[in-house]
Amino acid sequence: MLAATPLGDARDASPKLVEMIGTADVVAAEDTRRLRSLAAALGVAPTGRVLSFYESVEIARLPGLLEAIRAGSTVLLVTDAGMPSVSDPGYRLVAACIAEDLDVTCVPGPSAVTTALALSGLPSDRFCFEGFAPRKPGERRRWLTELAAEPRTWIFFESPHRVAVTLADAAEVLGAERGAAVCRELTKPYEEVRRGGLGELAAWAEEGVRGEVTVVVAGAPVPEAMAVEELTALVEQLVTEGQRLKEAVADVAASSDVGKKALYDAVLAARTAARG
Repeated sequence: MLAATPLGDARDASPKLVEMIGTADVVAAEDTRRLRSLAAALGVAPTGRVLSFYESVEIARLPGLLEAIRAGSTVLLVTDAGMPSVSDPGYRLVAACIAEDLDVTCVPGPSAVTTALALSGLPSDRFCFEGFAPRKPGERRRWLTELAAEPRTWIFFESPHRVAVTLADAAEVLGAERGAAVCRELTKPYEEVRRGGLGELAAWAEEGVRGEVTVVVAGAPVPEAMAVEELTALVEQLVTEGQRLKEAVADVAASSDVGKKALYDAVLAARTAARG
């Protein structure tokens, strides 16, 4: 069973999370010390076996956890904050359970991704999550270049030590005016959300940023649709170059949001108007 843990404020924990910490046969935690601190804050004590489950030991722990699940034990997987497997340990265990047709369920709860998205003020009807930004400068710039035309709002995690240089790179690649939000220490006493253009945020970050950081970036602006008059002019240009009218209309309509019939009628209307 996967379980989301609070991002910072223990009061965000669900009653189901409290129940599972106290009753699970095995609790696999990214950091056992943080788990015990959370449990103490929630007034619950794990009664099952507690073991560490972080990136370096994840693969080595899989056989033992799978054996426990096969035997009917309830295994609870938690990470330091937010939802397991979202840029945190958990994916490999879930995939292994699915491969063996073992039951997997989830205790829903806090997520830095959706919390930052909601607070950003940027379009949230469609979005994508990019995990952590690449550490190496060359890889990071290639990553930003690939995302330059992404129309959806996108979200990524970044180390506080690298957020200034990442924002500076983003401002250069995507444009200083591209809207973004830097969310740090979400749900904690020093929570802060800075909104503005990438250039402005990069300048702010030069002074130093502390805490857990989630960055939200506006998607690429959608090009304005061409006016019907421009489209009819393109059709007439193709006709002048020797293309048949219907073929020219089909070609131009295919690259616009105007239907073939509507464009064909617009061309005929323009011709009639031109003849007076």
